[in-house]
Amino acid sequence: MKILKKTALIYCEKEFGLIDGKVAAGLVRHSEIYTIVGVIDSLLAGKDAGEVLGDKKSNIPIFANLDESLSSLSTIPDCYIYGKAPLDIYISEEERCLILEAMGKGMDIINGLHQFFSEDPEFARMAIEYDVKIKDIRKPPSLKDSHVFTGQISKVNIPVIAVLGTDCACGKRTTAVELNKALKNVGLKSVLVVTGQTGLMQGEKYGVSMDALISQFAIGELENAVIQAFETENPDIILVEGQSAVSHPAFMSSIGILKGSVPNGVILQHPPARKFRCDFPDLLMPTVEKEIQLIESISQSQVMAIALNHENLTREEILTIIEDYEGRFRLPTTDILNYGCQKLVQVLSDRFPNLNHKIMQRRLEEIALLAVR
Repeated sequence: MKILKKTALIYCEKEFGLIDGKVAAGLVRHSEIYTIVGVIDSLLAGKDAGEVLGDKKSNIPIFANLDESLSSLSTIPDCYIYGKAPLDIYISEEERCLILEAMGKGMDIINGLHQFFSEDPEFARMAIEYDVKIKDIRKPPSLKDSHVFTGQISKVNIPVIAVLGTDCACGKRTTAVELNKALKNVGLKSVLVVTGQTGLMQGEKYGVSMDALISQFAIGELENAVIQAFETENPDIILVEGQSAVSHPAFMSSIGILKGSVPNGVILQHPPARKFRCDFPDLLMPTVEKEIQLIESISQSQVMAIALNHENLTREEILTIIEDYEGRFRLPTTDILNYGCQKLVQVLSDRFPNLNHKIMQRRLEEIALLAVR
């Protein structure tokens, strides 16, 4: 059944295309439930959102402010999405006013912050007055609906692959989303389990916002999401989106992902030009070697491939790094936004014979169908 998408305007003032604008970037690139009709960022007004991200033209305009967007669009969007992921705990007074204005125009509010708008007395009152909904993506399940780890993950007898990284906001979700598409395109039934607010906003059916959960339940909630995907979908492979980095001192989510999903393999995402961890200018980036050693020392999983983030690098520099990494680490390495997921699909089919068998079967069926035609 085809999902009827809601139209949405994304607020990303002064952050679109930057690290803290990753929610907006993810939704511009992919969403199963929203049709993005515009982005608000006064610094980039007049540009195309896809082109700003270095992708092809998306025909999603960037507006200077809310007034300009509403006067330019043919209809008022269904939703107003707060599309930034800052370290700040609370939104600014100016941002509050814009949310209230969007409510007054009849737009539902989609919020990915830890600050729950539905629990804000003013927002809750205005939502009733204007008959709009507030959706707090990161709000955890109630205590009675929470899950602890059970060990039932051992019953998942298909490949589970985690896409981890060396830092926050380095492309883990993008690689997971694109690899999921690529696996489906070669005939595999692939399911993506997401672990952050953007993936849930993009409409993935299975997942939890790991960093919003009580630590007692974080691992169990992810285990439950993987088991639900396995039992409900009967997939050939499950991908799990990573969060932060195992080595990152500020966050625990990646360790929880390793424990909760018990992956059969890891794809490691890395931004080679990044010198310091994003939002932490005093913390040096880890090396790929150290991150691989850490992942493999605290889990039974092995890193199977490396995916690169090409921020601040030329095409020539990326190609040189790919050649260097493949020589040094003996691991397939690619930049999926520039060169696609072929290497990643190949390494998975090489490591897991059942996947390769199903891919070959699909190709034979396609050849037979062409012959009939």
